Amino acid sequence: MSGAALGIEIVVVFFLALFLLHRYADFRKQQRMVLFGTLLAWYLCFLIVFILPLDISTTIYKQCKIDHEEHPAVLPVTPLLSNQTSGNSTMATATKSVLKVCYKPWSYIPDGIMPVFWRVVYWTSQCLTWLLLPFMQSYARSGGFSITGKIKTALIENAIYYGTYLLIFGSLLIYVAVHPQWHLSWYELQTIGITAANTWGLFLLVLLLGYGLVEIPRSYWNASRRGHLLIKTYFKAAKLMTEKADAQENLEDVMEEVRKVQESIKYNHPLRKYIDTILRKCPVDYQEKMGRNMDDYEDFDDKQNTYPREKSLVKLHKQVIYAVQRHNRTRVQWLILLQQAMHLEDVAKNETSSAHQFVRSFPSTEPTSWLSRYFYTPTVEWYWECLLRHWFYRLLAVVLSLFSVAVVWSECTFFSTRPVLSLFAVFIQLAERDYNYLYIEMACFITIFFLCTCVYSTVFRIRVFNYYYLASHHQTDAYSLQFSGMLFCRLTPPLCLNFLGLIHMDSAISHQQKEQTAYTSIMGSMRVLSFIANGFYIYYPMLILLLCIATYFSLGTRCLNLLGFQQFVGDNEMTSDLIDEGKELIRREKRKLQRIEDGENRRREWKERYGNTREDTARNRIRNEAAEMTETNYSDTVPNTRQAKYSRTGRGTERDSIELLQDAEPLDFNAETLSDDPLEAGSTRHVPGRYLSMSSSRSRIFDDV
Repeated sequence: MSGAALGIEIVVVFFLALFLLHRYADFRKQQRMVLFGTLLAWYLCFLIVFILPLDISTTIYKQCKIDHEEHPAVLPVTPLLSNQTSGNSTMATATKSVLKVCYKPWSYIPDGIMPVFWRVVYWTSQCLTWLLLPFMQSYARSGGFSITGKIKTALIENAIYYGTYLLIFGSLLIYVAVHPQWHLSWYELQTIGITAANTWGLFLLVLLLGYGLVEIPRSYWNASRRGHLLIKTYFKAAKLMTEKADAQENLEDVMEEVRKVQESIKYNHPLRKYIDTILRKCPVDYQEKMGRNMDDYEDFDDKQNTYPREKSLVKLHKQVIYAVQRHNRTRVQWLILLQQAMHLEDVAKNETSSAHQFVRSFPSTEPTSWLSRYFYTPTVEWYWECLLRHWFYRLLAVVLSLFSVAVVWSECTFFSTRPVLSLFAVFIQLAERDYNYLYIEMACFITIFFLCTCVYSTVFRIRVFNYYYLASHHQTDAYSLQFSGMLFCRLTPPLCLNFLGLIHMDSAISHQQKEQTAYTSIMGSMRVLSFIANGFYIYYPMLILLLCIATYFSLGTRCLNLLGFQQFVGDNEMTSDLIDEGKELIRREKRKLQRIEDGENRRREWKERYGNTREDTARNRIRNEAAEMTETNYSDTVPNTRQAKYSRTGRGTERDSIELLQDAEPLDFNAETLSDDPLEAGSTRHVPGRYLSMSSSRSRIFDDV
């Protein structure tokens, strides 16, 4: 099994990163370089999380071997005498020493592999997050029409960004240079760069972690409350509808600008190729409208007309890309939120059902899988949605709350080594005594996974003025994907380094002479910068306690609400108004879906009633025409009363023929205001007893159009 666990995890983590990228990105529309850069960034970060427990167990085994070489006989065994009186044992004077046995872990990684592995993973992720991804981000967001123009824009936008990082690095470099006891070397310069990157990441990490430690358990607890999730969904629906309307209005304004520019620049203008590039980025319906109104048979005149410059076209191109992507994203988000709201309403209705069968208001449009058909039946779904889910979420919220309390306590006490106050350090040391490597790896993985969940979930929920947002169902743009990859690469290394400090396996913090993990050796000794190792890295994580308290009382949400940003606050009048508005929006969408479903049912009934093949339709038409001609000839010799009788029959047959020939879609109508027959009004214009195809006004059938 030597190295097999490492190879298996490398493959599994790759498919995990690929699955998440497929959920958020669109493989068919996104650029290949954007997908590759984001996938590589996510993959490297997940590798650090999954491989670090293996590094910890291997380090513990190496420490055991070192202790065995230094102290070969550390386990004295004292035999008992045979004569024992009144339950008291008399100990023998002779002792027997037994060699300490070090068991090799099942996931042991040979020497020399992990340092090379961590060096490749770490420096590749740092190159991505500080150099390549920012450049690719600006390149993808640029509205330039050529590669040279996009590169120039990306370099200008990143000049300030790179300058800020160089300023921090230069300040630390000057601090080390003027210190009389230190002599600069390549190793110390490398340590300064790593320290600067980890300091920036730790600063952001504490902010995100303080929010996630409270918000994640509370979200599951609120989900277990009956009706709370539905009310919050109504609130989200009202806000999303406002955003959707703004996106639609913004798209129309941008398309109007495109139309004006497209009409001013004719086909033989030098800038026409840029207009064609912009038009290809527009939605299809707008392209068709502009294509119908386009008249490019006029030559341009540079002396009489004023034309936009290339810079204004670059800006317009950038606006078109952003407006189209935002419009598509809000539209898909609205459909997803609508399905969630209808599902929660169905759950509320089925909770009082005595049949214990989950009934949906609208059937699912997705095909039913074999798992749902045989296992997740309506009965199982009812027990889960209406009975078990609430208790499961409540239990999960309690477990996550205990985990959060343990993390906060350990973050505030991990600097104390005697006595050991960090709970995670206590658990790892207890398992280390028995060499329970499987428990050590599982405990480390679960803890790191929980910390990553708190941090990454906060990253996925960030919305900065709708400029950066990760949306599922393939609706995330290139800029947001690359920004998430940058954050992951900057947050994961300091997060794992902080975890090593929690379990007292970082000598720069614990000040213990122990075997260092390969990951810590790559990070370098933080003692080069003592004010960071002994100050910032130890005391700054204590700020998590204050952030958790602020998040628990929703201080940030209330402040944003006071500033005018609509937030979900239960005791607020604006929140109540938005909930009522969202409820009415969902009700309106349900009525619209109900009308569509009724129309489909009526169309299906008509097709079943009158036949589904064209042969039957043609045969019935010929038969009806022959009968009509006979009836018309006979009606000239009968009294008026009988003629009226045959005329009414002809009108009914005429309506059936119209439905057969035109296959008309049923109209949505109100039964209180319209007649039962939607074709009654249209048929009164025809001559009684005659078909539309045999009418005398057949040649002028489109006069009224």
